[in-house]
Amino acid sequence: METNDSNKKRLEVVDSSGSLDETCKTFVFHNEDHTLGNSLRYMIMKNPEVQFCGYSVPHPSENKINFRIQTHGEEATEILKKGLKDLNSVCEHVLQTFQSSVQDYKRRNFSSDVEIGDVQS
Repeated sequence: METNDSNKKRLEVVDSSGSLDETCKTFVFHNEDHTLGNSLRYMIMKNPEVQFCGYSVPHPSENKINFRIQTHGEEATEILKKGLKDLNSVCEHVLQTFQSSVQDYKRRNFSSDVEIGDVQS
């Protein structure tokens, strides 16, 4: 039987034996690695409501991370959502800053008033 990766869930919540405690959750991110894990952990740990946040890669051959959040009272799912939004905002800012810097560099170094003799090969 073939499995279609597009139908596979990218994020799942691990149910810890039917626990009703919403302040402590483990999430599994499929098709992710340390790139997301470490960045997201950093963003979430900046939240003063967070008691613990960490992640692990179960095995190098598995393309997933287990991501754990424990809070002082707020729902772990809400903390995860906020962390993802904050990380996205940081990434957007970095991208905009990079693109602006590239445009500034091109304007300074490739302007039309550069003399042919001024360009070194």
